[in-house]
Amino acid sequence: MISRYTRPEMGELWSAEARFQCLLEVEVAVAQAQSELGIIPKKAAADIQKKSKFSVDRIAEIEKTTRHDVIAFVSNLAENVGPMGRYIHYGMTSSDVLDTALAVQLGKAEPVLKESYLKLEKALLQKVEEHKETLCAGRTHGMHAEATTFGLKMGGYLAELKRSFQRFERAMDQAQVGKLSGAVGTYSTQSPEVEKKVCEKLGLKVETIATQVIPRDRHAEVLWSLAMLGAALERLSVELRHLQRTEVGEVTEGFQKGQKGSSAMPHKKNPISAENLTGVARLLRGYLSAGMEDIALWHERDISHSSVERVAFPDAFILCDYALDRMARVIEGLYVDTDRMKKNIELSQGHLFSSQALLALIEEQGVSREEAYAEIQGICHGMKPGESLKILLLEKGKIKSKTLDQIFSGKTLTVGVKENLKRLKKQLALKS
Repeated sequence: MISRYTRPEMGELWSAEARFQCLLEVEVAVAQAQSELGIIPKKAAADIQKKSKFSVDRIAEIEKTTRHDVIAFVSNLAENVGPMGRYIHYGMTSSDVLDTALAVQLGKAEPVLKESYLKLEKALLQKVEEHKETLCAGRTHGMHAEATTFGLKMGGYLAELKRSFQRFERAMDQAQVGKLSGAVGTYSTQSPEVEKKVCEKLGLKVETIATQVIPRDRHAEVLWSLAMLGAALERLSVELRHLQRTEVGEVTEGFQKGQKGSSAMPHKKNPISAENLTGVARLLRGYLSAGMEDIALWHERDISHSSVERVAFPDAFILCDYALDRMARVIEGLYVDTDRMKKNIELSQGHLFSSQALLALIEEQGVSREEAYAEIQGICHGMKPGESLKILLLEKGKIKSKTLDQIFSGKTLTVGVKENLKRLKKQLALKS
């Protein structure tokens, strides 16, 4: 998934070079811990820290013979360290270093993804503030329902994205664990003290009970949280796609000079980013499915998860980072057509305010809800083109003109919108 569309900050974290660097960090931390506990000579730890280096090409060359990438990696390190290289990987099994290094790698990816999320949060919050009083049609079943504001609409998506990012943070926290308990998790070749020291050095927690591997429910939860971020982005994308339809036309994605919308139709400005991000969400759900399949490994372990994770984790993180960054750019450049929003409100001839008129009729005439509902419904369903619900209600004289002015101006929404946005800001102030 590394391409010209990938932010280099995230793409580089999942390169072969970066992966082996995380393995090296674990091997060095293990040597230091073993040296401090008197298990290996201090000179060995010093040499491993100072002289350990690797070449991806050399590892690949050795792997042609070993058919085992970790052994090839350790052999390459030992070549460069010299005599003390015999203490590299001392008392460890491959999954000790692989799983602990994966936790290290995940930890490095988290702040990079957060950067893209915060960029999107800032862009959405700006739209919320800018359009908190911009009236537009709220729709249910694709039909006009009640009036809302575009700022409130965007606020709902922002609140969901915030929740999703908090889920991601929680998932990442529980995945920040290491293990050095050996081939089937019994510490037969390594003491728990070494594991504890290494995890402290790397900023990880110790796995409660590991077999040969860290249980994959932890990793599935990370992929789930990325899929949830994708789902939140998809819901916003679908909304933007609907609002850009010719018949609606309330927003338009940014369109730069020289950009083309269609090879055949010069007039086209398509919602390509929102459509693209809808597709990305589907891929993220696919990686979640693969991650769930990885949980049920045979006995203490098999390696059916390994091939999955080498693709799923880099792709899922790069895709999610790309999606957050791209949506941020969409929102930053989004054109909001407030005049079109007003015209669309007028299409339903005042129907968007029928529920408030219903309540006003109950209050001012003292009739039952059923009677008021029947009267307002009858007026709405009997309206002819060009008529206005407000004017017809004025003519009936059952609701004060002042009340109707207040209702049909949209000012009655102000209190609710302010309360909603107050809660949103409180939510945004929480850690993320």
